[in-house]
Formats: sequence, structure tokens, C-alpha cells
Amino acid sequence: MIDLAKLKQNVGDLDEDSLNKSLNEFLATKPSGDDARKVVEACQQGMEIVGSNFEKGEYFVGDLIFAGELLTQAIDKLKPLLGSGATGSRGVIVVGTVEGDIHDIGKNIFKGMAEAAGFSVVDLGIDKAPEVFVDAIKQHKPKIVGFSGVLTLSIDSMKRTVEAIKAAGVRDGVKIIMGGNAVTAEASAYAGTDAWTRNAAEAVKICGGWA
Repeated sequence: MIDLAKLKQNVGDLDEDSLNKSLNEFLATKPSGDDARKVVEACQQGMEIVGSNFEKGEYFVGDLIFAGELLTQAIDKLKPLLGSGATGSRGVIVVGTVEGDIHDIGKNIFKGMAEAAGFSVVDLGIDKAPEVFVDAIKQHKPKIVGFSGVLTLSIDSMKRTVEAIKAAGVRDGVKIIMGGNAVTAEASAYAGTDAWTRNAAEAVKICGGWA
């Protein structure tokens, strides 16, 4: 099995060569889906190091972008192992970063894992107003809607988006999950979502229970 602590540090150090070498060696062992999910979780934990270094002024915006690219590449490598369902066979998920927040690393990780697990994912992008989510629900008829947000202010945006979905009369038809560094159980209750998590792998598991 791959050294998960080392993998976490590779991501935290933005060490692309070591990360790719470790992943390629891991894939050569013909690992299981469960092992692949553990690898994804380790990579996500590495992002916590990146975030901490950014907050301390040791990393800059360009480093955050590069870290997101590293994680996207890792997910692409692991996709074949993360799920066996045909694309879209488990239903549609609409996902987006809410208004006022431009972070998309976590959203992109979730999208890759959800697609690998057999969902069809409609990615609305970043900084999306409540009405954009409402229009997407009406158009795509998803089973699940996912809100992403890293900033604390995103919680209020999530609440406004839930209220807009209710006002449009489409709340009863969807499950709503919120994700990102800012989310908590209290935030979920405040915003009116059905579930919350800070972990993309756990988010996919929750969605699988709703499918």
C-alpha cells in the first residue's frame, strides 16, 4: 500500500514529480476502490497543509491554483478505480460555488469523484447567484444539489440559495448538501441543507445513499 503520510506531504509541498511517481507506483499494484479512496483522502489532507502555508504567507495564490491542478490530475488518474457505475446511471447532481466565493478546488474534487461513482454532474462554476441554482434545477431536474464554499460569508449565500429554491417551489424535489472549509453542523441547520461535509469522499458516499 502507498505511504499515505508521504503522499499527503507531497501535496503539501507541491512536489509534482514525487506525487506522480507515488501514484503511478500505486496504480501498478492494481489497487482496490477502497484503497483509491484512501489515497484521495490523503491528497485532500495535503491540501490542508497548502491552506495553512497560504495563511502563514508562505504560499501565494498561484500556489493554491497549482495545488488544485495537482489534485485534479490525481483524481483523473484514480477515476477508473473510484466507481464502476456507468456515467449518469445514478442520477444528476448540480453543483456550484455559491455567490461571493471563488474557490473551486473542493468542488472539482467532488465532481471527479461523483462522476467516477456513476453520477452525471452539472458544474455551474464559481460565484453563482441563487437564481442560477434555481434555473439549473428547473432545467436539469437533479436528485441532488451541492453547494461549495470556503469563506465564512458563503454560509449566508447558501442560506439565501436554499430560500430561493424554496420560493421557486422546487425544494421538495432535491436533496441539498453543503461542503467546504466553512461548513459545520450548525451552518447546515442555519442554511437549511440536508447534509454537510468537509470531505469530498464522504460527500459522494452521502449522495450515494440518496441515489
